[in-house]
Parts: sequence; C-alpha cells; structure tokens
Amino acid sequence: MIRPRINPYLALVIGVGAASFAAVLIRWAQAPALAIAAYRLGFSAVILLPIAGWRARGELRAVSRRDLALAVLSGFFLACHFALWISSLEYTTVASSVVLVSTNPLWMGLVSPLLGARVGRRMAVGIGVSVAGGMLIGLGDLSLGSAALLGDALALGGAWAVLGYFLLGRDLQRRLSLLAYVTPVYTSAAVFLVLFALLAGVPLVGYSTQTLFMCLLLALGPQLVGHSSINWSLRHLSPAFVTVATLGEPVGSTVLSLVLLGEVPPLATLAGGALILVGIYLSLQEERARMRQQSSLG
Repeated sequence: MIRPRINPYLALVIGVGAASFAAVLIRWAQAPALAIAAYRLGFSAVILLPIAGWRARGELRAVSRRDLALAVLSGFFLACHFALWISSLEYTTVASSVVLVSTNPLWMGLVSPLLGARVGRRMAVGIGVSVAGGMLIGLGDLSLGSAALLGDALALGGAWAVLGYFLLGRDLQRRLSLLAYVTPVYTSAAVFLVLFALLAGVPLVGYSTQTLFMCLLLALGPQLVGHSSINWSLRHLSPAFVTVATLGEPVGSTVLSLVLLGEVPPLATLAGGALILVGIYLSLQEERARMRQQSSLG
C-alpha cells in the first residue's frame, strides 16, 4: 500500500473543520436557499476551471464518457444535497439541520454490505452511537412545531443525497486525480442548481455585496477546502469511517452558532455532541486497525 504524502486523518480534520463554517455563513447570506447554493458552487467552478485547465488539461481530455457521466451524476446528487440542506436552515435550527444532514453514516452502514464492504464491530458501534447523538440533538425540534419538522425532513433528504455523492466519488477517485474529479462534479452541480433556481422562480441577481461575499467564503472554505479535503480522504480511508467523521461537523457548527449567532444549544445538544465524539473515536479505532492490516499486506 502506497503511503500518502499528506496524512489522510489530518486532511479529514481540516475538511470537517472548514465545512463546519457553512451553516453560519449561510445564515449571514440574505438570499433564498437555491440562490445561495448556486452561487456557492458557481464560485467554486469559476475558481477551479482555469486551475484544472492549467494543471489537469490532459487528464480531463482523457476522461472516458462513462466516468464523465458518473461525475455529472455525482454533481446532481451534490446539487440535491445543497438544495435540500440549505433549504432546511430556513425552518429549523443550525444544530438540528446539520446533525440530520450528517446521518449519512447510518445509511452508509446499511448499504456497505450490499456493496461488498465489511463494517466491523467497532465501526458499527461507532455508527450507532454517533447517530444516537444526532437523534438526541434533533429531539429538541419536536417542541418547535411543524415548520421545524419540515426543516428536519429536508435535512434528512440532504443526507440521502450526499450518500450517493460520496459513493460515486469513492469509485471515480480510483481512476481520477482530485482536481480532475472535483472540477466536473462541482461545475455540473452549479449548472443543476442554476436550473433548480430557474424552475423554482428564484432570482439569481440583485443580491447585496455582503450576501455575495458570504457565498464566496462558502466556496473558498466549506466547498474548496472542506468538501475537497473530505473527498481526498476517501482515497485512503473507508467510506464508512469518513461519513462517521463528518459527524464532527454538527459539533463544530453548534459551537460556531453559539459564538457567532448567539444560538444557545440546549442540554440535549451538548449530550448529543458528546455521543457523536465517542462514536467517531470508536470508528477511528476500527479504521486504524484496518489500515494497519492493509499496510502489513502490501
């Protein structure tokens, strides 16, 4: 097994940390959800395209039609993820939205055996503990009414969409470099989000400088640093572990929403965050054992 030049655990920590800022930046961007998502991916594509044209032009030209189609499909799932999740923030709290959209470890654990991937005992326990923590955080929304429950449902839909995005990304990155993968994915996601906004009658012009700046920060931080680092870690870490580790995002987002938005988390949120961290730790032990075994074999 070839040892990566960058520690994949460090890349994953950086990615999750950068992604944790997304919910706060979205709250500061005063625009409809689909417009924010379209600008986020649009700015990302505008930044990536000239870099990819310089550094990965030959590789992109050699991409097969099948892989290009899969990249576009991955972009569609990513667009659906953002459209659903960012919309959920209009109805429910940052903590509940981010937790529910991060329940993908549960779904990844359920589908992994169908894909031929083994989920070990400690990983399974880690998934269960983390998801239990997420459910504990979300319980507070039961007292907030039907609007909050609608937001919860949208966030859950975002979790299902990101599962397809992660699985396709894992497959494509076996054949493509990170730059050759994220460029068509982010670009196609931007196109899909523009189409979603137009079909929904959401205007894409006329927003304030502050809103556009927040969308640019979303592109630079949570998208290009956050999502790209998480995508890169999928080359070296199992999808089950990566999806569990992304549950660190709701913990970070809850802390940031407290400090920057003044959203005081209830006791259930703090307890749920602690469970999530325990689940990540248990999953980490399983992942380290898996990587040691692979190193010994290759």
